Amino acid sequence: MRINKYLAKCGICSRRGADELILKGEVIIDGRCALLGDEVSDGMKVCVSGEEISLPDDTVVMAYYKPVGVTCSEKDSHADRLVTDEISSDRRLTYAGRLDKDSEGLLIMTDDGDLINSMMRGANLHEKEYEVTVDKIISDIELGKLASGIYLEDLDTTTRPCKVTRTSDTSFNIVLTQGLNRQIRRMCESLGYKVLTLRRTRVMNVTLGNLQVGASRILSPEEKKTLYSDCGLHIRTESVFM
Repeated sequence: MRINKYLAKCGICSRRGADELILKGEVIIDGRCALLGDEVSDGMKVCVSGEEISLPDDTVVMAYYKPVGVTCSEKDSHADRLVTDEISSDRRLTYAGRLDKDSEGLLIMTDDGDLINSMMRGANLHEKEYEVTVDKIISDIELGKLASGIYLEDLDTTTRPCKVTRTSDTSFNIVLTQGLNRQIRRMCESLGYKVLTLRRTRVMNVTLGNLQVGASRILSPEEKKTLYSDCGLHIRTESVFM
C-alpha cells in the first residue's frame, strides 16, 4: 500500500496532506524518512511526527445532521464553525460530499478514504436527495426543466437529468447523481428563483430519519453493509494491505 494511502486509512490526513507530511520529513518508515511513492507492507513500523501509527481494526461511518452555519472544511480562518469541530470522535473523520454553509442536512462522515473516493466519484451515479423551498411559486414547466437538466453558464456545463417531485407551490424534492458546486442553488437561480431552504435528507441508502439538527449517529451494521456493497467495497474488519 502506498504510504500516502496508508496515512489516509489510518485517519491521519488526506492523501494530499500525507504527501505534504512526507515532503516535510515528518513520516518515518522503519527508521528512515519516507519518500513520495514509498510502499508499506505488514510488519513495517510507521511513525508520524514521532508517534507510531497503525491501521484501525475497523472503520467508522457516521450520519451527521449539519446545521445551517456550519462550514464543510477542516481549515478555514473565516469560518465561525467547522464541521470537523462539531463531531465528537477519537478518529479523524472526513465528509463524503459537502453541503454549503447555508444548507443543512445529512452528511456521511468516515475515516475510510476508499469509501469517500467511491461515494464522491461522479461516474458512480450515487443518489443524494434534497428538500428545497424557493421564494415564489414554481410551475410544473419549470420543475420539468430542472428534471431535464439545466445549462449553467458560469460552469459551462449542463446538469444531468434528475428526479423532481413537487411538495407544495413553492417547494419540491430533487434527487441528484452529481455534486457540482452549489448545484441546486445555481439551477434554481438560472430559472429566476432564489432558494430559501435546502436540506439533504438522503445519501444513497442512508436517510436523515429522526436525527436532530447537530446530532450524529453511527450507521447500523446493515446500513454500513449496504453502503459498502453499493460502493463496490468490502468492510474492513482487520488490517489488510492491498
